[in-house]
Amino acid sequence: MTEQDDTQERVEGVGGVLDALEQAVVQARAMPMSSSVLVNRAELLELVDEVRAALPAQLHRADEVLADADAARAQAQADADAVLARARARAAELVDQESVVAQARERAAQIVAEAQETAEGLRRDADDYCDRRLADFEIDLGKVLSQVQAGRAKLAGRLAPGDGATSV
Repeated sequence: MTEQDDTQERVEGVGGVLDALEQAVVQARAMPMSSSVLVNRAELLELVDEVRAALPAQLHRADEVLADADAARAQAQADADAVLARARARAAELVDQESVVAQARERAAQIVAEAQETAEGLRRDADDYCDRRLADFEIDLGKVLSQVQAGRAKLAGRLAPGDGATSV
């Protein structure tokens, strides 16, 4: 496989390879007086290998998204900690004035709550994105499984003894 083919495979991903599988079956030559078609075994096996090769890459990308979300959440927590530290330092400077101390504590609590909300929102967004990607993978795999099961059922019907059909 050339580097260009390898790049095209990465761009297409699982969906592209599944589309190619579908096109190979749709464009296959029909058997006379039958709903069966002749397909190029090598071509289909190559496409199945491409799906197998693409899935780890897709899953790796999903892992990267999760890692990015964790990093973003850690950064948000670090930012919140830094803001909180600054708020505490400022409150310590103003400890002589009671009302200022109360306001500083209130503002620090507000900043922490905002930072926690931001971190939680980032985590939810990352989890939602990963769930959508995994659902897409599940759908793609279900389609491939359905096609494989349908193909095996057709083969089983043709291979059944006593049906009078000859296999090609």
